[in-house]
Amino acid sequence: MGFKENLKSELIYSGILVKELSAITGIKRHTLDNYLNTHNAIPNAENAVKIARALGVSVEYLITGEENQKQQKTIFSLSPDIRLLIDIADKLSPKSRSLAIKLVKALKEQEDEGKK
Repeated sequence: MGFKENLKSELIYSGILVKELSAITGIKRHTLDNYLNTHNAIPNAENAVKIARALGVSVEYLITGEENQKQQKTIFSLSPDIRLLIDIADKLSPKSRSLAIKLVKALKEQEDEGKK
């Protein structure tokens, strides 16, 4: 994925609207819309840093979708889907969380069996 797709994904994950990102970063909404809608529109370094900080991710992640191998893996370097699962699991009661863990383990075991 490229910058446009990674930015869209992070906005969806964070629940931040483009107008809110504009207010947080000081980047004009029109400029952000260009990043989101124009093929190969990539921000300059200053804007990329502002956007990454506002979304809690690295600039490298926004541009490449990957983190530097040397960087310690944090929740921000996980995919939006995995972070969403973590956020949801964190809000569950201990009993429900335990059931969710069992379900995920069972799904993984089933997947592994299918590979044999």
